[in-house]
Amino acid sequence: MKKVILIPSRINSKRLPAKALLEIEKIPLIIHTYKRACLSRLADEVYVCTDSREIIKTCKKFNAKFILTKSSHKNGTERIAEAAKKLKLKQKDIVVDVQGDEPLIDPKNIDQTVSFFQKNNFEIVVPHINFLKRNTVNVVKLLVDNKKKIHWMSRSDIPFFLNKKDDFLKKHLSIIVFTMNSLIKYSKLKPGYFEKKESIELLRALENNMKMGSNSINSNSFSIDIIEDYRKAKFYLKKDKIKKSYI
Repeated sequence: MKKVILIPSRINSKRLPAKALLEIEKIPLIIHTYKRACLSRLADEVYVCTDSREIIKTCKKFNAKFILTKSSHKNGTERIAEAAKKLKLKQKDIVVDVQGDEPLIDPKNIDQTVSFFQKNNFEIVVPHINFLKRNTVNVVKLLVDNKKKIHWMSRSDIPFFLNKKDDFLKKHLSIIVFTMNSLIKYSKLKPGYFEKKESIELLRALENNMKMGSNSINSNSFSIDIIEDYRKAKFYLKKDKIKKSYI
């Protein structure tokens, strides 16, 4: 059973244009993400998946493997589904979707999530971290039962704790694990009603009764969506220990 990490990346990001090529310590964000994903002990292969010639040029400069994809994809999942087909992966092979704007991703989080996926019977797995802040609409929260099954995802605080203000919510982190079979199944689904309302792509799976699970991890990371995120990432990467493995 092969395990492949696919990193979707595009140049035309809306809120922070060309963010994949923004540099921290002379290394573009997409390359930070790629190099850190390559430190996964379980992954057999890692690829950047993109339709951008500029990103491909950057990948070549830093010796990062890449797959050229169509420009017509509406989301990252469609992009990695095309890439997975090009790799001719088998139905039970594992595909890990790591977003290209995660320059602080911890490879241990990837491995823990893949291990959890292999030990359980879910079609899709995403990790979470315990989270105390309330009313953060930019953070997707998970409703997970004691058997690790995800029942819902929302930008609202779920569950709502009526009496206790110090109970943890579960913050969704940007790693998604599929089998090749479940990836293709998911990529063929049409956007759902709640997905559109909440702007959470993975709600599509829950709206179509796909079985999703979530594992708890300890180290946090965040996506680079706006300029403040980029500045924050620059600050944290100065003190980051993982970067010493690839810089």
